[in-house]
Formats: sequence, structure tokens, C-alpha cells
Amino acid sequence: MKYSYKFSNLLGTFYRRGNLTFTPDGYSLISPVGNRISVFHLKNNRAETLPVATRCNITCVALSPDGSLGILVDEEGAALLVSFVTKAVLNNFHFQQPVHAVSFSPDGRRFVVCKSSVALLYHAPGKRRDFNAFVLDKSFYGPYDETTCIDWTDDSKCFAVGSKDMTTWVFGAERWQNLIYYSLGGHKDAIVSCFFQEDSLDLYTISADATLCMWQCDTELAELLPREPRKTPEPEEPGEEKGEEIRGSANPSAEEKRRRVQYKRALKHFFNKEGDFTSLTAAAYHKKLNILVTGFSSGAFHIHELPELSLIHSLSISDQSISSITINNTGDWISFGSSGLGQLLVWEWQSESYILKQQGHFNNMVALCYSPDGQHIATGGDDGKVKIWDTSSGFCFVTFTEHTSSISAVTFTSNGQVVLSASLDGTVRAFSLLRYRNFRTFTSPRPAQFSCLAVDGSGDIVCAGAQDSFEVYVWSMQTGRLLDVLAGHEGPVSGVAFNPWKSVLATASWDRTVKLWNMTDSWRTTETLSLTADALAVTFRPDGNELAVSSLNGQITMWDPEKGIQTGSIEGRHDLQLGRKKTDKITAKHSSKGKAFTTLCYSADGQALLAGSSSRFVCIYHVREQILAKKFEISCNYSLDAMEEFLDRRKMTEFGSLSLVDDGTGDADGVKLSLPGVRKGDWSSRHFQPEIRVTSLRFSPTGRSWAATSTEGLLIYSLDSSSVFDPFQLDEEVTAGSVHRTLRKGEWTRALVMAMKLNEERLLQEALERVPHTDIKVVCSSLPELYVERLLVFLAAQIEGSRHLQFYLIWAHELLMQYGQKLKARSVSLMPAIHSLQKSIQGHFSYLAKLCDWNRYNMKYAVCLSNQRGMKRTATECDSDMDSEVESMGDIPAEVEGDE
Repeated sequence: MKYSYKFSNLLGTFYRRGNLTFTPDGYSLISPVGNRISVFHLKNNRAETLPVATRCNITCVALSPDGSLGILVDEEGAALLVSFVTKAVLNNFHFQQPVHAVSFSPDGRRFVVCKSSVALLYHAPGKRRDFNAFVLDKSFYGPYDETTCIDWTDDSKCFAVGSKDMTTWVFGAERWQNLIYYSLGGHKDAIVSCFFQEDSLDLYTISADATLCMWQCDTELAELLPREPRKTPEPEEPGEEKGEEIRGSANPSAEEKRRRVQYKRALKHFFNKEGDFTSLTAAAYHKKLNILVTGFSSGAFHIHELPELSLIHSLSISDQSISSITINNTGDWISFGSSGLGQLLVWEWQSESYILKQQGHFNNMVALCYSPDGQHIATGGDDGKVKIWDTSSGFCFVTFTEHTSSISAVTFTSNGQVVLSASLDGTVRAFSLLRYRNFRTFTSPRPAQFSCLAVDGSGDIVCAGAQDSFEVYVWSMQTGRLLDVLAGHEGPVSGVAFNPWKSVLATASWDRTVKLWNMTDSWRTTETLSLTADALAVTFRPDGNELAVSSLNGQITMWDPEKGIQTGSIEGRHDLQLGRKKTDKITAKHSSKGKAFTTLCYSADGQALLAGSSSRFVCIYHVREQILAKKFEISCNYSLDAMEEFLDRRKMTEFGSLSLVDDGTGDADGVKLSLPGVRKGDWSSRHFQPEIRVTSLRFSPTGRSWAATSTEGLLIYSLDSSSVFDPFQLDEEVTAGSVHRTLRKGEWTRALVMAMKLNEERLLQEALERVPHTDIKVVCSSLPELYVERLLVFLAAQIEGSRHLQFYLIWAHELLMQYGQKLKARSVSLMPAIHSLQKSIQGHFSYLAKLCDWNRYNMKYAVCLSNQRGMKRTATECDSDMDSEVESMGDIPAEVEGDE
């Protein structure tokens, strides 16, 4: 069993706060999701989250013009310099104050940071021979209030800074004689955005009251006069980094006015002529197309063409405020981000179609389940929605909204074509993944809140436990009728689980018992397992020979379901490592005494047990040794509550913690305290800080990854085999050189075995692809049985991403045909490898099926056109001739169909 799982992707969270950014090619969108960064490849329909994280939520993102470097700044002012090529952190820096905007110059040599009322000009990393990546060049002082936005001229000579004091300042990045600074007024609200025109000093400014001002400059960019170089200053003390300071004033002197550029307002336009009292929240401008996009707090957006201000589109995407807008370099795609809904949209305004439209759960995710082939994940949230995610692309492709209350559990049937969900609204619903509709609704005779759900291996029996009536309800999937009500528990039912190989149902309850029910013998109780505390979760091992139960005292007990005896116990209370909330009056050590694991899951091979709770750590235990194997930190985001083990002494006063003070009453942010007793959210108008927690855990059927639903979203952890050196039966004679020599001799089997001993992916791939396709059958027959399983796992990975599909399918077919009977004896341990192979083949099958259908419809269309050309015929004659000609074309090779 390997425990080297690494963070691989984040699903279910598309946008939190901050600015959206397109890559220089215009085909990828960078979005901040909490304290991480997600990259959405719009051309390839794939999403990935970089394995870098800041301390708090990200508020500003800046990308260099070549797309290789990025600067991420969180809400505390801490910055990370990230390489988008290697996806690694290069440097750390702290600006000591919250940053409002960051922007690279078009030539990539400098970048500007706006914090408080100051604009700081830095040299870009890698452009100078300095050890420090952040070298301050100049500090620009001018605004009286906080700065809000930045924009550069096309030649990187000047930049403009907007402020909340309703002014816009134009600064020279170099030492120009006729432009040091310039202040522009004329607005009655805070500046939201400012934009330079293409190759010009002319400027557009937009304020929050939806007012647009156009400023014309009497000087061209080429007419800026350089100043004489200043005298070399005296050397400062080592360790003190201080650039040149440029201070502006609203009333410059006569000497400062001499030979300076002048601006005049040429246009002033009000967007809100109807007076709907909505404020402008975001704007974007494309300089080449002269397209202006403005977003409002009502969720509406307008597209205007400047300078004529002709309206192109006026649409609404939601009822929540638009937080960020950006346009790609070609001007075809416009992206919108809404932090209230966590919604991300990419809209093609010319064709009026969506390129990307994704939204996560409005509230917390509660439950998840993998499909049998590992391709899809179903999640349920407190918003009453069930979403289906594609693990390869990272996108949601269907959402079911039939439930009216929080989802408590979701599960797949054994064939993977049906998703079932249990809800607190008193219903269990079955959704078809073939027609994407709710085809069954299971209810109880009297209303009950269902807290857990299970379906048997055949998919015919559905069971759900109630938390208010203390009963378990059993339905038939075929008829939808209630078959029986299992009574006997004296407390709320917290978990139900079916034995994967037998018709045995295990139900756990708060009455400190776990009951085993025989579903083939009139649903009678066969065994009652007594616990020392209330049961919180129950799960079967994949082979069905062991049962794990988590109880309220922090223990995980393992039982033999056949004999009804306890086989092991794990004390997990000390492994939880809970954090202390800011409003807690007891320490984290004492609060952890009342905590326990709330979700359990066995690994695909049954050797490990995954456990999680209201903590930022997920523990994985070795079942046989009953010890902690590894702890995974699912989040390092200190913007969430209950992350720190000890309270900050700087926030403690003689009256208590500063977090208990109701600061900001009446403001837009609201009070930071939640109502007493509220645990999953605050239904009042107050602002609350979400608490870190893990609500559900599941291992993938392939055994290569596991998923967790948390406050951050749906986290995927997987094995990275390329970075782990795992030699298998290695000796001194096995080297890369000897493998190449053996391949040149034509000894395919020996070279393949030596490559698998070294366990290097490229070497093994070379050894496989050097084997002629006519010799594959002979090589498979002479391959030792010990290496068959490892070769199947490697073939599954190659089939998923290689171009040589038929070649690797021949390998997989020959291995399964020759060793199928021998592998059947240890099918339980081989199931992860078989599921991984099935997932890869199913992905190609889905893609090729769509391509073949598309070719088939095109051929029908071509035949229909050829039959109707030059003559009038009845519809029945056309249909009969078309069907006969398409049937005659059924022998066309696949290559010809693909070329069509």
C-alpha cells in the first residue's frame, strides 16, 4: 500500500474573490479559488488547480506578458512569485498591508503594486541581476484615499492609478520632463477602473456611480521628454531597501506646471439613466476593438463600443453582483466572476454563446461518491443540489435540483447509470445518467429526515436511515414501493452500509449499537454489535469480511460481521489535531476531547482506512497494524476558522479576544460574529467566517486517488508515480544500459522484465513499444505471472493518454485472455487495476462513440442532399433511399470516417 498521495485537483470551486486573468494566448483563464489558483483550459475543456497555496484567500493575481511568471497576493499582503511553467513557488514577499491591485507592464520589465494610497513600482523578477526578486524602483504618492485600479500605456512609459477619493492619477514610469504626475477629477464616486487608449495617453475613467469620463491629452507618447540623470545618491545602510519617492499634489506650483502635459475632459456619460440604484462593480476594456464591458451589482452587464458609446449587448447573468470582468487578447471571449454565487462564466459576445458556465454548490458540500469506473463523482450540498463531475476534465456536466432541502448522502448503483440521493426534505430520489432526469422518488409513510443512504450490489434494494424516527426504510428500485421498515434502534440512525458481496445490511445508531440485517431472510436482525459510545459512521471493507465503525469517543473499531467479534481498535482522538476557533473560550486540546471521526472509508485494496472530521487533517490508518500511516493537511488557508491551535496574543485584550468585538456594525461587511448555536451558516444578515471541516471521504475504485468534500470544495489526492522511485526486485545487473542492449538483441521478454524492475515510466514505455505487434502474444505467454498486475496498471495509464490506442489494447487483451483464470483467484486485490483499465477504455469509447455518431449523421445529410439535387421527390422515397445507401456505406473504414 502506497501513501504518497499528493494534491492533484480542486473541483466544485470556480471563483471566490479577486481578479480573473486570461493567459497571453487567450485560451486559458486563471481564477483564484480561495488560497489556490485554478487554470481553466477552455480550448481543451480541462481544469487544473496548481499545487501552490497562500496563507489566506487570494485577492490579486498578476500574470507576466509572456505567461511564465505570476504574482499572487493574499488578503494580508503576502505575495508568492509562481512559475506557471514548473508550477512551483519561486519566492515569497510581504507588502505589510493589504494590496488592492497588481499589474505588469506590457514589456514585462516592471510591475506596479497599489496598497493603501501608494503606488509602488518594482523591477520584474528575472530582468535584472539581483538576488532579490522584488526590487523597489519608485514610490508614487498622490491619492488621499485607497487606490483601486491600475492600467499601463502600450509602451510601458506611463501608468494610471484610480482611487476611492474620486480621482485618477497619471504617473510616468520613467523620469519625464513634461510628465511627473497628473490628477484627474470629475467623478462623484470611487474610481472602479481606468483604461488608456491604444498607443495614446488618452484615458477613460469609470466610477462606481456608472459614470464614464473620457480625457484627451495634448501630448503623444513619442513627445515625452526624458529628464537629465540625477546625481548618484549617497550609499544607504545595508539592508534598507528604499526607492525614489515621487509625491504629487493637487495644486502644483508654477515651476511644476511648466512644459507639462495637459488633459481635458472630452466626454461624460451616465450608464444608469433609468435610475435603478445599482452600482457599477467591475469593468474591462479591449484597446484594439474599443469594446467596453461593465458589470453591475444587480448581475447585469453592458457591452459598449467606444468612443461612440453605442450599446451592443445588455444582459443579466444572475441576481448577484459581478465581481470581476476580463477580456482575452483577441476580444472574442469575456469572462465574468461572481463571488456571491461562486460562479464563473466565459461568454462569446459575437455568437452570444457560453464557452464556459460553471457554478459550485452555493453552500457547503456534504456528501460524495465515486462511480464504479472512477470517471465521475457525484456530490450533494446544503443547497439541495446534486452535481455530477468528470474527474478527467474537472467540470460539472449535469446538476439535479429536485430536492428542496439539504442533501445528506449520495451513492451510485453498481452499473454506474443511476445516482441516488437522500435529503432532509423526506425523499430519496433516483436520477438516470442516460436521460438526466429524476425517474424514481422514494418516500416514507410519515415524513422523516433521511441522514444516510445505501444500495445493494444488484441495485434492486435501496435503504435509508432516518434521524428523527429512528427507523430504516427499505424500497424496491424496480417498483418504487416501500418493502419494509426496519425498527429496533433507540436513537437516530447515523449510517447504513451494504456488504459488497452478501445481502447483509449494517445500520449504526446513536444508541451505541450496530445491527446487521439479513436482507434475504425477511429482514431479520442477525447480529447486534455493542459499542462504548454513539456510532457516527459505518463502512464495509471491499471484500465484505470486515466492518469499521467510528464512535463518539474518538475510537474506530473493526468487527468480523460473520462471527460478530471485535478484531481491532484504533484510538484516533489524539490524531484529530483540532484547531481553536477565534470565539472559543477553551483550548484546542480540551475541545478535541469531545470530537470524533464523522466519516470513514476503506481503500480499494482494503489495507488502509481513511478517516476525517471537523479538522484540517485527514488520517489514513494501516488496518492490520492499527497504526497511523500518514496525515494529510487538506488546507492551509487561515482565512477559515479553527485553523490555529493557539490564539494570537496580539489579538488578546483585558476584555477578551478582539474577535468577540462587534466591529463594522452597519457597514457593508456586517458583523463578524455569527448567531449562537448556528453551525452550518448564518441565516441572518451577519457575515461569518466559515469553519474548516471534512464532511465526506471516498476512495476511487482504481485505488490511485481519493476525494474529500470540505469547506474548500472537492479535493482530489492522487498518486504521482512519475516522481516516486519504487524499484521492484532490483539487482546489480539491471540497469538502463542493459535494457537497451537487450532490446537491440531482440530479447523482448527479458528487456520488459528488467524495465519493470527499474520501474521507470519512459524506459518501460520504450520496452513495450519496441515489441512488434505480431510478437505480443508470445511475449505475454512467456511473461512471469508476478509482473502481470504491474503491467496492467501501466497499460491503463498509457491507454488513457497515448496515441497508440490499438497497440496497447492488444497488450491488455492478450494479458487478460491468457491470465484471466489465474487472476480470478485474487480478484479482490486486482480490482483497483481492473477498474483503472476500465476507466481508460471507457473514456476512449465515449469519445469515439460521439465521433462515429457525428460522422454517421453527416453521411446521412450528404446522401439526402445528393438525392434531392435537381429533382423533386416525396419524403417517403427520400427516407427509403437514404437508409439503403447508409447501410451500404457501413463497411467504410474508421480512418475514412474520422477524416470526414
